[in-house]
Amino acid sequence: MSFPRSPLSSSLSTSPSVSSVLDAHGWDSGWAENFAPYAAQGLVPGRVIRVDRGQCDVATADGVVRADTAFVTPHDPLRVICTGDWAAVDPEGASDPRYVRACLPRRTAFARSTSSKRSEGQILAANVDHAVITVSLAVELDLGRIERFLALAWESGAQPTVVLSKADLVGDPVVLSHLVEDVRAAAPGVEVVPLSSATGEGIEVLSAVVSGGTTVLLGVSGAGKSTLANALVGEDVMTVQAARDVDGKGRHTTTTRNLFVLPGGGVLIDTPGLRGVGLWDAEAGVGQTFAEIEELAAECRFHDCSHESEPGCAVAAALDDGTLAVRRLESYRKLLRENQRLVAKTDARLRGEMLKDWKRKGAEGRAAMAFKREGRLR
Repeated sequence: MSFPRSPLSSSLSTSPSVSSVLDAHGWDSGWAENFAPYAAQGLVPGRVIRVDRGQCDVATADGVVRADTAFVTPHDPLRVICTGDWAAVDPEGASDPRYVRACLPRRTAFARSTSSKRSEGQILAANVDHAVITVSLAVELDLGRIERFLALAWESGAQPTVVLSKADLVGDPVVLSHLVEDVRAAAPGVEVVPLSSATGEGIEVLSAVVSGGTTVLLGVSGAGKSTLANALVGEDVMTVQAARDVDGKGRHTTTTRNLFVLPGGGVLIDTPGLRGVGLWDAEAGVGQTFAEIEELAAECRFHDCSHESEPGCAVAAALDDGTLAVRRLESYRKLLRENQRLVAKTDARLRGEMLKDWKRKGAEGRAAMAFKREGRLR
């Protein structure tokens, strides 16, 4: 379907109003170039700031419009319209309701596996440059969960940052320093920011990180994401609920993914608290999260080293001399196995290879047991 060419679509690069509104939401020459075919149809560009039950709010040069998503609801859950997408929308007066006619190809996408048994992925945010993983210091640190978030963030193409929220609740500065170092050890190459929305500690540091591009806030319920969003936006845009004292968990303050323009530049997407952090085809992300193990593995004598009992294993040597923590290796193996199982559910060839490997290991185990029994009989 095409519409009469509108003044807006013919002046995407030059109109001051378009520039000021769309640029604030992340519009650039690359998006304008990709949008050109839709502009020729008379459609107008906008960024999706919220999706809810078959409709979405889209920020356009003329303001936020409500649009129907019936034309952008594919069967693939990874391709459904999502907060952060750039969309081609009906011009004003073209239809009632107005429709999103298409979405521009995503530059990045933050996805996880769903809790269903159907091996489906779920898009949490689109076209994200920074992923801020919010971890509450009001409860005991779960380094394994942080590593999961990091694997998904690296896989998405975003640059992760770990924020340790509620730092004011840690009374001893020495203890806080140790907690920060523990997280840094689990997040090589990632900035770790201790932060308190109550005292303002760390807010300026994080504001500098998110001042350019699009940032998504991630974390479990009760981590303080909504409070942090309010601090970054500079006003109470999100309702805040108290977390339980017993376990630090809270009810879902945020129930939809919302996009806000930050006063210092940049765009922020707040997401609901995640109960499950399942990987979704994140082998590269896991490798980057455990970069030190991947580097050690490259020095092993055998390229297919299992890092268990082979001679010349650099990973085993690092375990022995204490430069690599046993917990890190166990977490690395766990995430790789989980990711492989997930991929195998949708990859018949990989399923076959895994089945052969299981059969081989089973045969080796049975042979070893038979050898032991025969030895005892003699």
